[in-house]
Amino acid sequence: MSLVSIGNVLIDREVLQAEFACDLQQCRGSCCVEGELGAPLAPGEAAQLEAAPGELIRLLPERNARYLRRHGAVEVYRGTQYTRTIEGRECVYTFMRDGITLCAVEEAFRCGLTDFDKPVSCRLFPVRVRRKFGLDHLVYEQHQMCRSARKLGGERRTRLVDYITKALETAYGTVWVSSLKAFVDSSPKS
Repeated sequence: MSLVSIGNVLIDREVLQAEFACDLQQCRGSCCVEGELGAPLAPGEAAQLEAAPGELIRLLPERNARYLRRHGAVEVYRGTQYTRTIEGRECVYTFMRDGITLCAVEEAFRCGLTDFDKPVSCRLFPVRVRRKFGLDHLVYEQHQMCRSARKLGGERRTRLVDYITKALETAYGTVWVSSLKAFVDSSPKS
């Protein structure tokens, strides 16, 4: 696996070469349901979720709101904070609309009910931030549930780095993203 370094961030070349565009009509929001843990939380995100306003909680199904009140918004595994999941499945902040699992945190943000969006790890997905040599290391996780997103990204010629640009800007800033895109644009196509 080949790595590149942009500033203080290591990136697998797969992240730079992949094409991706989420296709909710096909995947049905399964990334909010599958897995054993919720979304990894950046510093400060746990506090925002713990103090989530009632307007956000009212978007949740009663089962999720009750679970959230009983167990809290955050769980810790091996020293890392994650969004709470219900019985090791769906994120506690999920709700269904037209058979698609959606994020109440994102919905509240879009509607102006909160001043914070869903966790940056959710916005970066399918890219995950790991640590390597003391630096952030961006890794592309190619899940089966995202097969339709890879296909749609290929059809639209949407680069993964373009698809997650706003999340990358949140995590690393616009100057860093400009450097990343300049590198990708100048790299030979494989």
